[in-house]
Amino acid sequence: MNKLLKTCTLAGLLLALALTLCIPALAAGETGAAPAAEPTEQAEESASSGKGMASAIAIGLAALGGALGMGLATGKAAEGIARQPEAEGKIRTTLMLGLVFIETAIIYALLVVILIIFVL
Repeated sequence: MNKLLKTCTLAGLLLALALTLCIPALAAGETGAAPAAEPTEQAEESASSGKGMASAIAIGLAALGGALGMGLATGKAAEGIARQPEAEGKIRTTLMLGLVFIETAIIYALLVVILIIFVL
């Protein structure tokens, strides 16, 4: 199970890297065109689509990392409770605190993505 998790994590990271490296190629316009003095509608649309792709990748990676972290923490807490049922209260308290910190990191990533979309 642990080997499968590592394989899926590696595959997800490689896919995210490939998508990140493909964005400039997809956003490239005409190669021989002279730069315009003012941004055109096409340039603004291209920038908007780049922001969307970057935001999607960022929130996807944050959600993936958070989901993996929460799953591992919950699994280890269940194992700990199964081994020592008398420590259930302490384990559950520590688990909830850890899950709150993981979720906070995901919310921060969401805020950064919202700033990328609406401010930049």
